[in-house]
Amino acid sequence: MKQLKTRVTKVGIIWLCFTALMLVGCGQSNSSSKTGVLQPLDGRYEVNRNTPAWQLDSKEETTLTWYVNADWWNTDWGNDVVTKKIKQDLKLDVKFITGDDTKLNTYFAGEDLPDIITIFNSSSQVAQSANQWAYALSDLADQYDPYFYQTAKKDTLDWFQLSDGKTYGYPDFSNSQEDYDKGYIDAATAFVIRKDIYEALARPSMGTQEEFLSVLSAIKDKYSDIIPFGFNEMSNSVGSLGEDFQNFIGVPIVNEDSTWYDRNMDEDYLSWIKTFNNAYQQGLISDDSFSDDGTAYEEKIKTGQFATIMLGGTPQRSGALQIWMNSHPDSAYIAIDGPQSTKGHAPTLAQSGLSGWAVNYVTRDCKDPVKAIQLFTYLLSDEAGILTNFGVEGETYKFNEEGKIELLPEIRTLKETDNDRFKKEIRLGEFCLFGHDRYHRLGSESIPSTEQLKEWGRGKLKTQFIIENIEPDQGTAEARSLSAVNTNWVTTLVAMIRSQDDNTFKQLLKDYQTFREKNHWKAIVNIRNEKMNRNREKLDSTIEQ
Repeated sequence: MKQLKTRVTKVGIIWLCFTALMLVGCGQSNSSSKTGVLQPLDGRYEVNRNTPAWQLDSKEETTLTWYVNADWWNTDWGNDVVTKKIKQDLKLDVKFITGDDTKLNTYFAGEDLPDIITIFNSSSQVAQSANQWAYALSDLADQYDPYFYQTAKKDTLDWFQLSDGKTYGYPDFSNSQEDYDKGYIDAATAFVIRKDIYEALARPSMGTQEEFLSVLSAIKDKYSDIIPFGFNEMSNSVGSLGEDFQNFIGVPIVNEDSTWYDRNMDEDYLSWIKTFNNAYQQGLISDDSFSDDGTAYEEKIKTGQFATIMLGGTPQRSGALQIWMNSHPDSAYIAIDGPQSTKGHAPTLAQSGLSGWAVNYVTRDCKDPVKAIQLFTYLLSDEAGILTNFGVEGETYKFNEEGKIELLPEIRTLKETDNDRFKKEIRLGEFCLFGHDRYHRLGSESIPSTEQLKEWGRGKLKTQFIIENIEPDQGTAEARSLSAVNTNWVTTLVAMIRSQDDNTFKQLLKDYQTFREKNHWKAIVNIRNEKMNRNREKLDSTIEQ
């Protein structure tokens, strides 16, 4: 799920979150001033460490408000297969509220918070101050539902501990080392080529920079209406030519002394950027690739206009890839080894790590924290993982002879022919706030266009826990400087690839380095190193780099 996890970093939002923290810290009359003392169960049920509390609870009806800090979240409850089952099992109604950081800030400035809050930045000031406005999950579990510890992952709980040693938020898609080792996580990056072109050129190697340019040139000569090389949209980011490509050629993430490694300035990486520049100068990269938005980029994939693509976020591109594959099965995009490190590094593809994406909290204003922790326990269980991804056995899926989950024919048809109705009535794969990648392996359903891409990526994934959440805290001068540096790098990288001569290429890089130095760069690096040291302490051992 790394590609779904787009972090909002706008300066205005940063300031709003910082303001929220200040209000919390200044003793305003809001939830943070509450003691958060948990009340006894008073006979509601007898806690059993080996039984989920939701199965014991005698309370017949509860309503919780759940704020999700995203306007796109589906607020419906109880009318689709997934939430109807949750409602029935937990005897729970949920009133979803959505918004943006402005609305979140308003809540913190007011008298009361919703019962549950979901945010999308675990390193934000709001998250780091959770001990002032949320219940510690261990406190809730110890008093109301110790079965929580059987569904929550210890690695994740440890990773999210605050300085007081307690954990207040629990994320979705938090992948541990075990998840990687057991093969639960699929690669989401690939270098792909149209199969018909690959075969017509006798399956050429594109590993060295000379081979790469030679093959692109041959494509241009043989297929004049095809764009030889494409990559994810760069209209406001570095697309797949940033971290995705760095991981693809195995650029290190730490120095030999285990300090933060400046990957953008890596000699191996920059030599490939110069190769892309050479490709551009030879007419092997379209100017449109630097201005196309996501829709335009995907349209080119749907119509097979790229011969090769450095593809980031393959799950999100599966639809476009499948459309092209359906109409041109012999020309489907396939993954090949593609560009390789000039230093001999193997690919180290990355996916979501321990930090996950959405982070969920039970606030001290929660009307029924008993039911809230039951909900957390329930949604973290394997049963809920199957429910949210596949639905209810006999109603939406069955087990096939191989023991894999298989959608019923009528459900699969609905998904393929009327996706809007499918989302409204069935909602599979959408209720993701406690989701996890590991459940995908249980299903027999697959998207043909990405199967070979995922197979190519097996064995190439490597965790990057040590560099998670190491950026400067929001609201600080260093955070504002880093935002400016990142924006400058986007424009610099595009200009370098499009530069017309070597001197311009070198000058652009030099100007970028000068810009960094004028914008608190040393302080930013120091903060990253400090936070990497904290990560090592959290991991309780040195990550094998």
